Amino acid sequence: MTASPFSAMLSALIRHRGVKGCLVVGEGDGLIVDSNLQIGVNGATFAALTASLYRKARRAAQAAGFGDATFLELDAEGGRVCAVGRNDLVLVVVAEPRLNVGLVRVEMLKAAESLG
Repeated sequence: MTASPFSAMLSALIRHRGVKGCLVVGEGDGLIVDSNLQIGVNGATFAALTASLYRKARRAAQAAGFGDATFLELDAEGGRVCAVGRNDLVLVVVAEPRLNVGLVRVEMLKAAESLG
């Protein structure tokens, strides 16, 4: 099996303490392009949820005159979902609440340059 162009990026992100999964998904359809998930993480659900949230946040930011959305974070009682996007792809990180968001955010923004 050949590695996808996103394999190295996903492998680097999954190594962060608190990260339970990372995915590259289509922004328009929420389908998984590639992923690296721990057992028990429902990738399809997070892919669809995050693609929809990111798409709506990006459109809202543009409508408000803020330009493109660069980083999206959903912080909930049971964990966090972070997303960055480029070229109709969204990079998603699913994590525990204890995640060092600043560190992962920097790495995600760098990684987004290689999307598409």
